[in-house]
Amino acid sequence: MGLNSPVPADFSLRPALPSDAGWIAELRAVVMRPDLERLGRWDPVRVRERFLNAFQPEHTFVIAVEEQVAGVIAVRPEPDALWIEHFYLAPEFQGKGLGAGVLRRIMGASKDHRPFRLNVLQGSPARRLYERHGFVLETEDPVDVFMVAG
Repeated sequence: MGLNSPVPADFSLRPALPSDAGWIAELRAVVMRPDLERLGRWDPVRVRERFLNAFQPEHTFVIAVEEQVAGVIAVRPEPDALWIEHFYLAPEFQGKGLGAGVLRRIMGASKDHRPFRLNVLQGSPARRLYERHGFVLETEDPVDVFMVAG
C-alpha cells in the first residue's frame, strides 16, 4: 500500500492478547515520539515502560486492515466514563480515514449512558480527529488536553 493510498473502509478489531504488549509498546513509542519531543518529554525507556505497566489486554483491541496490523485502541470502563486510551495507528495508516472509522465504530457500539473521555498531548494533530467526533475540551495543562464526548 503506497503512502498516499486511501485505507480501505474494511478493518477489523480483535481482542488484544498479553503477547501483544511488546509490539504495542514499540508502536506507542514511534507514534508519540514527535509530540513528546516537541513538549520536551521524550524518554525512550519511559514511553515503553508506561505502556507496559498499564497494559490491560482485556480492554484493548488490535486494528487490522487486510490482515495487516494497523494499530490499537483501548476502551477502559470507569464508573463515570468510558476512557479511550492507547489509540495508536502505525504512521503508514495515519491521515487516511482509518482513525475516524475506528472511532465511529467504538463510539457507535456503546449502548451505555457514560460519556467517552480521553486525553491527548498538547499540539497533537489527533485532537482534530477527536473534535470532529464530538469531543470537547474538559480541562488542560501544559502537557495534556482532557476531552469528553457525551
